[in-house]
Amino acid sequence: MAEKVKKSDETRGRILAAALAVFRKRGFAKATMREIAAEAGVAVGAAYYYFDSKDAIVMAFYERAQTEMHEEIERKLDAATTLEARLRAVISTKFAYFAPNRALLAALTANIDPEHPLSPFSAETAPIRDQDIASFERAVTESGVKLPAATRPYLARLIWMYQMGLILFWVYDRSAEQATTRLLYEKTLAMLLLTIKLAGFPLLNPLHKLAGELLAAIYGDSGR
Repeated sequence: MAEKVKKSDETRGRILAAALAVFRKRGFAKATMREIAAEAGVAVGAAYYYFDSKDAIVMAFYERAQTEMHEEIERKLDAATTLEARLRAVISTKFAYFAPNRALLAALTANIDPEHPLSPFSAETAPIRDQDIASFERAVTESGVKLPAATRPYLARLIWMYQMGLILFWVYDRSAEQATTRLLYEKTLAMLLLTIKLAGFPLLNPLHKLAGELLAAIYGDSGR
């Protein structure tokens, strides 16, 4: 039984790897399940047995990526000693991991609508998103960041949105080796860290109150 499960996992993994190869060569929109099956060396029916659509393959890619990156991110967070190092542990790991599939991510940005299951904002991707936000929450908490109660509960989610903006810019960056993204990353991260440092000043409490009210309206909760 164990051997059968192992073989099934290997076949599923082979189809996933083949799909990513086909997506890189043909693009996500043009790729077909028949081409993916041929690349994997399996029958078309077998490909559909493991994945009922290209969307299902992409979801499996997301889930595998999250699992593999989470282990590396946790190791880096364990070793980090500053907020900057902790944020880089999450964001830089993602850039490095997704680099071979940057074109695929660019194609998938067409699915940004939260109603689409592959959207990073959809109900279907919520477990991945929640774990991702939890990594940022760990980075913030272990760095001892102190903000007023009106905005502190939202900080990890706001940093997650900042990261999403960086990734979106990156997938469309046509500069040599995405040098513009690197500049954007370095400058905006420095600005973010400075903003967080200054945000704890009591003088800014009225601004935090307004920001907290706005965030509560946007997220529809109290930050939890």
